[in-house]
Amino acid sequence: MTSDEARVDRLAGTIDRLRREIDEARAAADGRALVELAKGVLVERLRCGPAQAAEQLALLADQAGTTQLELAVDIINEVSGDGLTEPPPLPDPAAAVRFRTAESALLHADDTETVARSLLAHALAPLGATAVAIWSAGKDSSLTLAGNAGFTDGEAGRWRYVPPGVATAARHALTERETVWITSLDESGLPSIGSGLPGRVAVPAGTGGRITGVLEICWPHPLEPQPQSVHRQVEALAELCATTLDGSAPEVHADHLLSAPSELTDLADGLLDPALVLGPEVSPDGMLTDFRVHHVNARFVDIAGRPRAAVAGKLLLEAYPLAAAEGNLFDKIEHAYATGEPYRTERMTLAALVDEVPLTVTASVSVTRHGALVLVVWRVHDETARLANLLQHAQRLGRVGGFEEEPDTGGVVWNSQLYALYGLPPTADPVPLAKITAYAHPDDVPALNGFVRNVLHHHQPASAAFRLQRADGVTRHVRVIAEPVLDSFDVLIAVRGAYQDVSAQHWTEVALSATQDQLAITAQEAAERNKLTLQLQQVIMPPTHPTIDAFGLRVAVRYRPAAQEELVGGDWYDAVVLPSKQILLSVGDITGHGIEGATGMVVLRNALRGLAATGAGPGQLLTWLNLVAHHLSNNIMATALCGLYDPHTRVLRWARAGHLPPVLIRNERGELLPMLGGLLLGALADVSYQEGEVLLEPGDTLLLYTDGLVERRDVPLDDCLDRLCETVTGPRRDLEELLDHLLDTSEANTGDDTCIVGVQLT
Repeated sequence: MTSDEARVDRLAGTIDRLRREIDEARAAADGRALVELAKGVLVERLRCGPAQAAEQLALLADQAGTTQLELAVDIINEVSGDGLTEPPPLPDPAAAVRFRTAESALLHADDTETVARSLLAHALAPLGATAVAIWSAGKDSSLTLAGNAGFTDGEAGRWRYVPPGVATAARHALTERETVWITSLDESGLPSIGSGLPGRVAVPAGTGGRITGVLEICWPHPLEPQPQSVHRQVEALAELCATTLDGSAPEVHADHLLSAPSELTDLADGLLDPALVLGPEVSPDGMLTDFRVHHVNARFVDIAGRPRAAVAGKLLLEAYPLAAAEGNLFDKIEHAYATGEPYRTERMTLAALVDEVPLTVTASVSVTRHGALVLVVWRVHDETARLANLLQHAQRLGRVGGFEEEPDTGGVVWNSQLYALYGLPPTADPVPLAKITAYAHPDDVPALNGFVRNVLHHHQPASAAFRLQRADGVTRHVRVIAEPVLDSFDVLIAVRGAYQDVSAQHWTEVALSATQDQLAITAQEAAERNKLTLQLQQVIMPPTHPTIDAFGLRVAVRYRPAAQEELVGGDWYDAVVLPSKQILLSVGDITGHGIEGATGMVVLRNALRGLAATGAGPGQLLTWLNLVAHHLSNNIMATALCGLYDPHTRVLRWARAGHLPPVLIRNERGELLPMLGGLLLGALADVSYQEGEVLLEPGDTLLLYTDGLVERRDVPLDDCLDRLCETVTGPRRDLEELLDHLLDTSEANTGDDTCIVGVQLT
């Protein structure tokens, strides 16, 4: 070891020693603080001085055979009743001392980081926990890692801040305001700090109904259900953490919150809507029970008709007892106060009792927390104003502009939509109905003259469509509707009506007409294309194939095109005697239909027939055919089944590329051959295919087919294959008759092509 390394080791040892001495000094200081606190309890209970209390504590400890610190903790537990030192799951005489020491450290700690380390060392490590995180909650429901222990610096740095909306274990505890016990973090699906620590609990940290953060405790193993004593301990520790997270916040008591802070009251008074400033009412045991109205702004109008003075200073549920029922306003206020998350809604039902009769109104409501207070603002929806607003939106969306004019005075009134339609500023003079032709296309003037004459002279409702030519050069297609208003003597006193901009509809009709013409051309081209595809398919794949009868083997084929012409072209089959006297049997199904499917089928069918002349086995043939599909064609993908029958040995060697397995009918029973391994053609460049063999016996029948024979949209494929085996089970039939029977009784409903190749050994 070099001298530099020795100096570094000595320095590290010195740092560790000093750290231990600091921790021991802190523990001793915390222990002394607990002893002094117990002395204070004795002073109050025994009505004695500090010296007498110290002597009494020492005497009692000596008589009980315990230390003064342990006795001090027992005294504190007796008078506190806070559940902090409930017995842990395993007997530990020093557990109470550790928990009270942790409490003392929390109350005297300078920062939250020290609090986290003390919690872990004194209170949580005995429970098996190995890490702790203390989160501070922001007003926007974000989370900031205020303190941690047991995590690496890198892990803590990555989780320094959690923005709003990210669902973590701590966020769940904050928004739901309840303790979250997680057996395994991975199984919960919630991300959080310390991903390698599966067991954990997240506890809201707060007092008096106000949550200031979250205490998250981690275990290195999946967490088993914990006893109620541990539940109470972690909740008590979370309450202690709340004091460190919000130590600067003022206490909330009704006796000194008789008036809200001036800044918040000024804000409420500056609003144009009714507003209440609420403060929490906390019971002696620290539970939030209600909110008190500390300020009512000048715009306040009580929905029950009471004056402001009748509401100010009252409890919320006393002034509005139905706030906990109709619209659940109280719950929203409580949630905003607890989490700091604002609540806003455009529609909420507010209720009040008037002579024991509930009165309800609909209002927009906003609830926000400001320090220890809550600001509630609402705006009651006026029905007339709401309907007018809806009408204005409807007119805007429908591009409708209304007008009214009085012929006697010449007065004309337009709404804002009509000015926009004419392209005129709101300060321009409206255009009377009699001068409408001055803004119309010349070809539309005769029709408009008739429209004006019917309304103004014949006093009849009328409508007309015309092209509005604006001063800015824009032409709009418009429909105008008008009706006369007559007095009891049939004298015209007013004309009311509306303009509607139908330009979009007009151009849509023009585009639709052009599209219909194009569709007609496309449909004709598609029909011709489908006809060509069908003709090509029928030439290459006729519905029947001449029966092959050679070497004691009969081979028959059936082919049924797709029910819809545009779907034809996917399936193919082949049965041919090779120069080697072996018989090639194959079926396949191309992905895609139409001319592309038909041409792809031709490529693969002819390629396989040519490759089979090499004498290679079915597995090798499919390997080569896969290269053809992948490299030498236009992205063809297909399933295929290839078989070679040797008449001398009666052995059929076969392989499959993603295709359905053959069905062997033997002894009047149909069974599927094994599902050999083999990827569909064209998916990957380098694929190998497993081969299988079957020895055909006299009387055996083998069926090769495509999915169009068996597949149903509403039935699992395995059930469809079982149904096929049941169909062919029974007394032996002639091969031709069997294939016809399978086509006639097929329950497939996909409308796809169907190929069947039947092989029967006589």
